[in-house]
Amino acid sequence: MRRRPGIGGLQTAAAARDQYRLLGENVAKLRTDLMKEQLATFRSQLEEFARKHKNDIRKNPAFRAQFHEMCAKIGVDPLASNKGFWAELLGIGDFYYELGLQIVDICLATRAHNGGLINLQELCSLLRQRRKSDREAVSEDDCLRALSKLKVLGSGYEVISVGKKKLVRSVPTELNKDHNAILELAQAQGFVTMDEVERRLNWTSGRAIDALDTLLEEGLAMIDDGHRDGKRRYWFPCVSSISSSIVIDS
Repeated sequence: MRRRPGIGGLQTAAAARDQYRLLGENVAKLRTDLMKEQLATFRSQLEEFARKHKNDIRKNPAFRAQFHEMCAKIGVDPLASNKGFWAELLGIGDFYYELGLQIVDICLATRAHNGGLINLQELCSLLRQRRKSDREAVSEDDCLRALSKLKVLGSGYEVISVGKKKLVRSVPTELNKDHNAILELAQAQGFVTMDEVERRLNWTSGRAIDALDTLLEEGLAMIDDGHRDGKRRYWFPCVSSISSSIVIDS
């Protein structure tokens, strides 16, 4: 018959478990302390890098985007506040704050034309027109970072993907899958017809009419009936090249 462990054996086993637990906790603490030390070193090196290259960060959009990637990898957000080390050294908090205000102005100025949905590339182009006298160039990455700060306004201002394009929405209009499908279809030539929507998307006429009517009501589409074939065109300024003719006064 197999003997059961006595009280002494149980106590020894419990003591061993406690020792292993303490050893594990000590190893985990050493690893955590080492990681904190390495992180502090990385942050110090990042600050030194920023001091050395601050002019490139402020003036070169590609360099600025790479700098943001470096910051993200060690958990530093230079845009978290307009105060502190990064704002004083680089002034990029103020840069994106100003950029955000200009984006709002452009979205408001073009809303009657595009219904509050504008191509990101178009927005950046209009932004560059407005800032042509400024020293700093602006990239799509800059626009996206400025837009991320506008979410606190709670009235739209978000980036949505339609096909291969990114569109900036500045109104709280909710687009469903049908609306996105029509916008994606319109990217080829800037417009769609009812027949094209029914044929290409394999929809019933009722489904096509419902989706197109909603887009018209929201101001995202314009009607063009001036064609010999008698087919109505639904133009979408947010994906059409005709929107490039807009000029925003500074």
